[in-house]
Amino acid sequence: MKKISGLCILLMIGQLLFAQGGYRIALVKYKGGGDWYANPTSLPNLIRYFNQVTDANILADPATVEPYDPAIFNYPFLHMTGHGNVVLPDADIQNLRKYLMGGGFLHIDDNYGMDAYIRPQIKKLFPDTELVELSSRHSIFHKKFEFPNGLPKIHEHDNKTPQAFGIIYEGRLVLLYTYECDLGDGWEDQAVHKDPESKHIEALKMGVNILMYVFGL
Repeated sequence: MKKISGLCILLMIGQLLFAQGGYRIALVKYKGGGDWYANPTSLPNLIRYFNQVTDANILADPATVEPYDPAIFNYPFLHMTGHGNVVLPDADIQNLRKYLMGGGFLHIDDNYGMDAYIRPQIKKLFPDTELVELSSRHSIFHKKFEFPNGLPKIHEHDNKTPQAFGIIYEGRLVLLYTYECDLGDGWEDQAVHKDPESKHIEALKMGVNILMYVFGL
């Protein structure tokens, strides 16, 4: 009989809580001086929209967790963002790796200026697994909302094509890194970045697809 890990049990409990309307998602507070707290209205807005357009229910207030903390196992979805430096010490790496290999999911959204710092940290997390670009055919782009061209461009910085990268572990996407897209800016209150309503909704729809992928919906 196949042994079920403690983390898998925690995640199954989390799925039960989700069905009962008791699920929470979390923002990652990392070291290094980068502004992990950027886009404070983004996750609350995404949660509100997700609850409006699906039959599920996520608790309105996201948690804040540090990568080394065992509390991350209570949350099936972790979100990480910022503009600058990111440092994940060994304790963070080991805990995050166990979390991701056991069924957790990490979404990293480059809020502009994060790329050079986060890629080495991702490599530390999975030294033997390549960060690969996701094809527009990946199921994460074809959940409740269709994104036939893949990741949408939400907030303009360098006029570069948006890209979605991922770490695939045992056939499952466990880490999503969105680059030159800035979903977090799109999720924020429109008054913050002055993006059009259409971009705000487009970003929220992509966020819904990500959460549906994580929750297996």
